[in-house]
Amino acid sequence: MASDRTYGARRVWRDVLAEGVACGLHRIERIMRENALRARPRRRGLPKDEGERAAASPNLLERRLAADVPNRKWIADFTYIWTAEGWLSVAAVIDLFSRRVVGWSMQVSMTAQLVTDALVMATWRRGRPDALLHHSVYGSQHTSEAFQRLMAEHGVTAR
Repeated sequence: MASDRTYGARRVWRDVLAEGVACGLHRIERIMRENALRARPRRRGLPKDEGERAAASPNLLERRLAADVPNRKWIADFTYIWTAEGWLSVAAVIDLFSRRVVGWSMQVSMTAQLVTDALVMATWRRGRPDALLHHSVYGSQHTSEAFQRLMAEHGVTAR
C-alpha cells in the first residue's frame, strides 16, 4: 500500500473524493471494517541516545542510599517529557541526605551540556562539595569528556 497502512477511514475517504468518486465516509468505514483494514497507529518513540560510550566507572554507591550529612552523596538522572511542542529533556541532581533536587536543567535535545548544567546548578546552590560521591546512569551524557572534566574540577568522585 502506498500509504504504508497509515491511512484511516477519513483520509481514504478524502482521497476517494479527490479522485472524483461520490462516496460517504460511513461506506468507507464499513468497507474497511469488512476487509479488516485499519490504520496502524503512530507511536511516539523516545528520542534515541546515539552518543559514544566511555569506559564505565565502578558502582561505588552499591545501593547504599542513605546519607548522614548533606552534600556527600548525589544521584543524577534524566528523562524525557512529552509537551505540546515536542519532547523536552530534563536532567536532575538529587542530594540523598535531604532527598531534594539540588540542580536541574531542561533542553530540547539530550546532550552532555544538559547534565553538565544540572551539576553546575547543584554546585552553585550547595557550594563546592567536600568528598562528594556522584552516582549516575551510564549514558553518554554522564560519561562525556565535558562532564567528567567538570567533576574533576570540583573534586567529585564518579559513580
